[in-house]
Amino acid sequence: MFDSVIEFTAALITAIAQPLGSVAPAIILFTLGVRLLLLPLSVMQARGERVRARLAPRLQELRKRHGRDPERLRRELAALYAREKASPLAGCLPGLVQMPFFMVTYRVFASSEIAGHANALLTHGLFGVPLGQHFASTVAGFGLLSGPTLVFAGLFLLLFAVASITSLRMRRTMDEQTQPEMLRRLLPLLPFATLLAAAVLPLAAGLYLLVTTAWTAAEKAVLYRAAPAAA
Repeated sequence: MFDSVIEFTAALITAIAQPLGSVAPAIILFTLGVRLLLLPLSVMQARGERVRARLAPRLQELRKRHGRDPERLRRELAALYAREKASPLAGCLPGLVQMPFFMVTYRVFASSEIAGHANALLTHGLFGVPLGQHFASTVAGFGLLSGPTLVFAGLFLLLFAVASITSLRMRRTMDEQTQPEMLRRLLPLLPFATLLAAAVLPLAAGLYLLVTTAWTAAEKAVLYRAAPAAA
C-alpha cells in the first residue's frame, strides 16, 4: 500500500545525498526533517498528556463514585471533559497520526527491496561499512575486533546512551500510587529494545533509530518539563 510513498521517499533521500556525497548524512538530515515536520503533533500530544495528568485525580474520583453505574459515569466524564474543553483522545490521537510517517521512514531504511527493486540506498556505506550490512554478518565476515564491527559497536554505544536517558526519565516520572509495580519495572526497559532491533536490522535502520530516538528524548525533555510528576 505504501510502495509508491516509500519509493518517493527513497528518491528524495538520494537527492539529498547527492550534494553531501554520502547517504549516511542524508539519512540523518531526512530523519531530522521528518521529526521537525511532525513537531506540531508532538506539541499537541504533550498538551494532551498534561491535561490528562491534571484531570487524573478527578477522573479517578468519578470512577470510584460511579463505577457501578456505567451510564452515569459516561455522562459525568463527558461533562468533565466538556467543562475543561479537553478530549480523552488528546494525548494519543496525535501519536497515532504520526505512525504512518514512522512506518514509511523505517521501511525505507530496513527493506532490501523497494517496489520490487533493490534498495540502492543500502549499497552506500558509513565509514566503509555498507548501510545494508547486518551486525551478525559483519562479525562473521570481518571478526569481532575489526573496523566494520567497531562501527556497529559505536552505534550500539550511542543507542545505549539514549536508551539510558529515556529509561531514567521514565523512572522519575512514574506514579507509584497509580501504576502497578510490574508495569513500573517493565516500562523503563522498553527503550533498550532499540539495541536489539539495531542488532538484527541493517546499519541504515540502526542509524535511523539512533537519530529518531535521540530526537524523541530531547523532545520529551523540552515538551514535558513542565508536566506534573504523575504524567
